[in-house]
Amino acid sequence: MTSVVILDYGSGNLRSAERAVARTGVDVTVTDDLDAAAAADGLVVPGVGAYAACMAGIDKLGAGPVIAARVASGRPVIGICVGMQILFETGVEHGVETRGLGLLPGAVTKLAARRIPHMGWNTVTPPEGSVLLDGLAADTRFYFVHSYAASDLEALENAGAKVTTAAHDAPFAAVVEHGPLSAAQFHPEKSADAGYALLRNWVAGL
Repeated sequence: MTSVVILDYGSGNLRSAERAVARTGVDVTVTDDLDAAAAADGLVVPGVGAYAACMAGIDKLGAGPVIAARVASGRPVIGICVGMQILFETGVEHGVETRGLGLLPGAVTKLAARRIPHMGWNTVTPPEGSVLLDGLAADTRFYFVHSYAASDLEALENAGAKVTTAAHDAPFAAVVEHGPLSAAQFHPEKSADAGYALLRNWVAGL
């Protein structure tokens, strides 16, 4: 059976993520075991709260090199919410810049919006050829809760990534697909059937 590890580094909706991924029919383990994270068919990097706190948890566990090695060797990784954000080069919160994993180009910065946080259901605009959004209707909505996002869409596209956008006054990256590396700013585990469809599409590629 296909195996998926949800990385436990002290952050994330671990049990809800576990239930959502298990719904796709794979064998799911929530663990901080880096050997298991390296060996699994797919790795989920969750994350909630502050960028700096999530990176501190990743660094304390020593998970950064494992995540990077998986991507370099073509083994699938998906980051969710702040787990997506820490895949970028840096994050800037409250005027403090924190180094990220550097697997995606650019910085995560405060949303350029009148109302913060961006909370609730929103539609997304996938690019042609998106695997994660394949088969979903144009008016499909996903559940977002965030104040920061990756907004340098040009840097991502120049790097060869497929970028699905959403807008909260201004556009930002809602989903990134870049080889074995995938990321979603919204919460698939809170997005009902739409989130299940995205996870099912990801699992199908493991």
